Amino acid sequence: MEEERFVDTHPASAAMARDARTHLLGGVPMAWMTRWPGAFPLFFQEARGARFTDVDGREYVDFCLGDTGAMTGHALPQVADALFRQASNGITTMLPSTDAAWVGAELARRFRLPVWQMAMTATDANRFVLRFARFLTGRSKVLVFDWCYHGSVDESLVTRGPDGTAVPRAGNIGPQVDPSLTTVVVPFNDLPALEAALAQGDIACVLAEPALTNIGIVLPDPGFHEALRALTRRYGTLLVIDETHTICVGPGGATAAWGLEPDFFVIGKTIGGGMPAAAYGCTDAIAQRLNTLLADKSVDTSGVGGTLTGNALALAAVRATLDSTLRDCDFARMIPLATDWAAGVRATIDEFDLPWTVQQLGARAEYWFCPPPRDGAAAAAAVDSELDAFMHLWAVNRGILLTPFHNMALISPFHTPADVALHTQVFRDAVVALLA
Repeated sequence: MEEERFVDTHPASAAMARDARTHLLGGVPMAWMTRWPGAFPLFFQEARGARFTDVDGREYVDFCLGDTGAMTGHALPQVADALFRQASNGITTMLPSTDAAWVGAELARRFRLPVWQMAMTATDANRFVLRFARFLTGRSKVLVFDWCYHGSVDESLVTRGPDGTAVPRAGNIGPQVDPSLTTVVVPFNDLPALEAALAQGDIACVLAEPALTNIGIVLPDPGFHEALRALTRRYGTLLVIDETHTICVGPGGATAAWGLEPDFFVIGKTIGGGMPAAAYGCTDAIAQRLNTLLADKSVDTSGVGGTLTGNALALAAVRATLDSTLRDCDFARMIPLATDWAAGVRATIDEFDLPWTVQQLGARAEYWFCPPPRDGAAAAAAVDSELDAFMHLWAVNRGILLTPFHNMALISPFHTPADVALHTQVFRDAVVALLA
């Protein structure tokens, strides 16, 4: 019934989807755009603030926000103006622009590491940092947490196999090598397993999200991050914190809010206000070693960077974004709305005595069809694909877009209490329909 309603109310998207299949793989410009609920993806006409309109003229409250890429809200005028000005004066030259120094200083101020460099995506930034970590330590392996997400980095597209070794994550296409040669995987929040792995002495760095987010929100146990930092220092392993999703905690991410002390820090997606841009930072001690390395005349074949990396257009977008949004005043609005969103979901869960739960991480919240998991494997085991699809499709048919792959909402500075109240009602109505 919900599928029929979706098809009947989106004829223009259906026609565009049919046309797109002729020349686009899967009929979409990026493969996972097929993962949305419904028989075909929605095609959007315009997006502004916390809403977008599809080609059928239907408006939606957007709680996905480009899976964090548009966390600042869509179509920020200050970013659009900065992009227009810079595009009119040149987009890329392989030379630093006048925004470069400002961006580096602002990244250092926000995220508490002193030295920075740009990337096109957080995936690229993570790749570069892993190269640096192997160079700096002389070690070959990377440790990640089971069901983590760090973009399309080969070393992290893994899960923990039955014997505890790294195996390709389901859906990982053509892994270049056996991942057990490059990666060690331990469960999130499992400190004994973490220490046992680090004690082997072959791990260059731990690549970690402050909280798991792409298998759903899995929060760290009290004391977990303090122990993680102590153990990495004890065993001579570098600590890389990837805040591409956990920037939702506050202006400086969880690193600032929770007092984390990484050796490297990675950030992407939202810092460009929707424009592709990412960055990575490091400590002074690491920067001194890397400055010597990168001064070598063979730097262009180092495997770090790219012709368009650090281009003037991206730097202009980052400056316009960080100078005007993702500030304390923005999070002071966003986080309470996320709390209200979670409270609305929890009220329905309690009303119908469901074995479900809801988690919140700053301006991000998500409901689960199980008790709160402590690690990624438990989260993955609780996934109910059919129920997920129903809840998403029910919401889309009533003007709400949640993040695909999850039942997650991200709050922007443009969301309103009315948007949250709409979701609360739509969620309750979906539960009533399920139980009827």
